[in-house]
Amino acid sequence: MPPALRLAFLAGTTLSAPLFATLSIAPARAQQAVALDEISVTSPSPVQATRPSVEPAPPLQTGILPVATNTFSPVTVVTQDQIARDQARTLGDALFDRPGISGTTYAPGAASRPIIRGLDNARVRIQENGIVNGGVSDLGEDHAVPVNPLVSDRIEVIRGPATLRYGSGATGGVVSADNNRVPTFIPANGVQGQATTGVSSVDNGRLGAATVDAGGDGIAVHADGFKTGADSYAIPGGIQRNSYNESQGGAVGISAIGDRGFVGLSFSHYDAVYAIPGGVAEQDRTRLTPNQDRVLSRGEYRPLDGPFEVIRYWAGYSVYRHDEVGFGADGIEGVQAILKNREAEGRLELQHVPVFTELGTLTGALGFQSDRRVINTQLESFLPKTESRANAVYLFEELELRPGTRLQAAGRYEVDRLSSTAAQFPADYVPVDGQDPVQYARTRRFAPKSASFGALQDLPYGFVASLTGSYVERGPTGYELFSQGPHDATATFEIGNPDLKKERARTVEASIRRAEGPLRLDATGYYTRYTGFIYRNYTGLTCDDGFASCGTGTGTDNRQIVYQQQNATFYGAEIIGQVDLVPVGNGFAGIEAQFDFVRAQFDDGTNVPRIPPYRVGGGVYLRADGWFARVNLLHAFSHEATARFETPTPGYDDLRAELSYTQAVDPAVYGASAITLGVQGRNLLDADIRNSTSFKKDEILLPGRNVRLFLTARF
Repeated sequence: MPPALRLAFLAGTTLSAPLFATLSIAPARAQQAVALDEISVTSPSPVQATRPSVEPAPPLQTGILPVATNTFSPVTVVTQDQIARDQARTLGDALFDRPGISGTTYAPGAASRPIIRGLDNARVRIQENGIVNGGVSDLGEDHAVPVNPLVSDRIEVIRGPATLRYGSGATGGVVSADNNRVPTFIPANGVQGQATTGVSSVDNGRLGAATVDAGGDGIAVHADGFKTGADSYAIPGGIQRNSYNESQGGAVGISAIGDRGFVGLSFSHYDAVYAIPGGVAEQDRTRLTPNQDRVLSRGEYRPLDGPFEVIRYWAGYSVYRHDEVGFGADGIEGVQAILKNREAEGRLELQHVPVFTELGTLTGALGFQSDRRVINTQLESFLPKTESRANAVYLFEELELRPGTRLQAAGRYEVDRLSSTAAQFPADYVPVDGQDPVQYARTRRFAPKSASFGALQDLPYGFVASLTGSYVERGPTGYELFSQGPHDATATFEIGNPDLKKERARTVEASIRRAEGPLRLDATGYYTRYTGFIYRNYTGLTCDDGFASCGTGTGTDNRQIVYQQQNATFYGAEIIGQVDLVPVGNGFAGIEAQFDFVRAQFDDGTNVPRIPPYRVGGGVYLRADGWFARVNLLHAFSHEATARFETPTPGYDDLRAELSYTQAVDPAVYGASAITLGVQGRNLLDADIRNSTSFKKDEILLPGRNVRLFLTARF
């Protein structure tokens, strides 16, 4: 079955939900669940906390869809077991075939940022353990996200009103990679962990990753590390040149854990080198060298009395840099551009005690968030030094009218300040007498306001229905306002608009879900109306490294793109389902299916650029007696609803298969309690696959036929 449908196979794994579910807890303070994780609702108390068992997965008896039915909006969950099976090296690759989610695939296996419902960059927040990841992947599709999925316990994609908890800029959704780098539990046996390794045929890929958690006497420690490498990958009929990549990194963390909560700290490091295939980047042998150091702290306290039952905080600081290396216009190889990013973020949440009213039980939380970001670029850089500050307050309240019926409301108020150097370009973006644009200091201030409302109702036969509505404002980002130069790796000349206004989105979303029993289903439809949608418009001109060359016929290296605003409408649907048909051993054999689409148009009738294709898929699966088998075909239709200067994208068929076996073993003999060995195939038809959301879809193909062997040991 497709990765989007696999079971959280580790025994005891819980499917997580947004804050709304966290707020619905038992009234008795001394007996309620302790939500150590920011979105988990079933964790035990911190002093007794344990992770999911490393014993083999239990028989497949109930739901295997990774979806929480008690949430107001859909939550896509990729479990630790799925990560170990797929061994994706980027978040975009890990989520690419989930309904409603695509990826930029600018450098497959190295730089692929998730795209949610056709939205990316400034509208998709990427975070690790509740704090923004701190890279510059939102500035350009060629920039890698400094998060490796191999050391994550799970990856979640949160959509809808729940995103107001994290920022007004997350209108598309939040991609959250969660792990135990700041320890939140003491293992029951004092120590536990996981190690995984694998090789792949399409790129001579090799990887290894391990995590270890240990502790006792109120102190918990964590360590993890990973290393990956791949050569330029194969495509039908050849090799996609300049597509190699390597990455490595790790983290250490320590926490003090007591009866009423915990407080902890971690340090992590990430570095990589990867090449950009296709076009000018391939000719210039362009490669990027990202590295990041990151400090993260988390804590939680549960008072014995008072108005608040839980007080939580998250705080992080990161320092990031990458060099863009390749041959310049002078024919000499060297560093062509440098991007630096320093970012600090903090969040505090106060969850109040339940309030019992005549209508029902009211639960909620008040939160505060602050962020400061400084981007500094050098050499052939497209963005002057830019400083961004944001401060926000948000409130979530939920009313349980009766068992099975809940209402929810949320609001957020934010104050943004952005300072940089702006440039005044001619209205037609064609240079006048070879003159460069006038530059001047500029500061913009915005106060985005957002609100959401929702209703959730339990239905017969285990179905749950939800209806939500939201109004979200987003202030422009620094690069949308102040970009003004060449971007070497993407072969673009980017021009911001310092006069952009706030973007407004009004969304209605309806869902129906069933996660238990022989039939599992998750179906969602949505409609979003944007006022002042900010987008990158390709003007049809080309430029060299200076604005004076734009449109003169001499500039041919970089496409000129301009940030503009226009009203737009997005609508779409995501459907995924499974049916267990035949009992086999202690499990089942069944069939599965999925479908998703998004349609996006401007008010003038033209299409929004870089939108994912319609996709449909299905297959068969078997899970029994330690064995897991699956064959699935995902079909992407041709994408012809193109924007101006955008070319159509042909459809493709991705045939996938997997076979694995999990065996419990004696830890005294093997040093592990369970071992999983498997083989997985992707694009088995060796089809030409082009991604319509990628800027490089006309220049590169995605990897051809690939066979991956993987081994995972848990102890």
